[in-house]
Amino acid sequence: MNLFKISWANLKDKPLSSFLSGLLMTLGITIISLLLLLNKQLDEQFSRNVKGIDMVLGAKGSPLQLILSSIYQIDSPTGNIPLEDAERLTRNPMIKTAIPLSMGDSYKTFRIVGTNKKYVDHFEATVGQGTLFSKDLEVTIGARVAETTGLKLGDTFAGSHGLDGNGEEHGETKYKVVGIFNPSNSVIDQLILTPLSSVWAIHEHHEEHEGEEHEGEAHTDEDHDHEAPREITSMLVKFRNPMGMMVARGINDNSKLLAALPAIEINRLFDLLGIGVDTLRGLAVAIMLIAGISVFVSLYNSLKERKYEMALMLSMGAGRTQLFGMLLLEGLTLSLIGFILGLVFSRIGLLLFSMRAERNFHYSLNNLNILPEEWLVLGVAVLIGIVAAALPALGVYRMNISQTLAEE
Repeated sequence: MNLFKISWANLKDKPLSSFLSGLLMTLGITIISLLLLLNKQLDEQFSRNVKGIDMVLGAKGSPLQLILSSIYQIDSPTGNIPLEDAERLTRNPMIKTAIPLSMGDSYKTFRIVGTNKKYVDHFEATVGQGTLFSKDLEVTIGARVAETTGLKLGDTFAGSHGLDGNGEEHGETKYKVVGIFNPSNSVIDQLILTPLSSVWAIHEHHEEHEGEEHEGEAHTDEDHDHEAPREITSMLVKFRNPMGMMVARGINDNSKLLAALPAIEINRLFDLLGIGVDTLRGLAVAIMLIAGISVFVSLYNSLKERKYEMALMLSMGAGRTQLFGMLLLEGLTLSLIGFILGLVFSRIGLLLFSMRAERNFHYSLNNLNILPEEWLVLGVAVLIGIVAAALPALGVYRMNISQTLAEE
């Protein structure tokens, strides 16, 4: 007697209840699996890009906004700050390194960032083709930038004002691609890097060009003698030791600039997100328990409907343990089907989420490997299925064969 074939035939004999039980199990596992995948990959992205950055110095505003825009490149900057002020504040002996960033332009939604070699070294990025930027209007582009835009060594392009790709194009001055980074799995993959002086030169030229278009505007030699102070968007700071935290407090209390601490702000962000994640996870567990109840009710009703059939099987030599195992197999089969479909649908959900994240922020979340935690989910699903099936299946041991056959 093939127990699996009989169990499968019994499930097909009750398509509606089997479908409902399997659907609930699949839905619960899909939600839990998707949350695990997103949590792991977002945590990896956040941890990888923030590594070695203890403080971000920028314009007054939201500390979280400053960190998201300067470290992860996924928000608008809080404003610009004078380079002289930033350099003066970062000459503190407790500060080990300070990396300037200047943002404001983009090309096809990829951000053009003015910085120096320290930024490249910080993320341990290497140039795969060409060389690293060294002169005004030279750029070295990330691997994803090259792949998406089709830019190659020697190509020139004009940046657009703003970070969404819809701003006015600086058509009068163009950047030249002198290098392409190897994939580094860091934020550099999606950036166009150039010297700070390039950003200043582009905007000075743009302002001069706009000034020439205003008719009747008076210009004096004095206007050209007083250059505007050099500005940057932010400064990425690494402390020599934990005592450097005191520097941030001093800057916030005694200067017009904002010192944001990534460790504090990112933990706060994950705490806020964690409330929603925990709620969804609890909902998924509840759905899986409801699936177990559905399996229990289905098999309980099935046992009452098939009492004569089972009594007949027992009278023909089948063992009670075999029938018990057959009913357990039905619960186990529904759990395994739910787990497999749950994994498939969670991967589909991750790819859809990744497509949106890549389109909006150029971050890719496409690691589809099975996580160790998902094997634990399998264990929970199997346990729910077996327990839900075992409770009604115990009725097999209490069945009176002769009485059941006589009743029919």
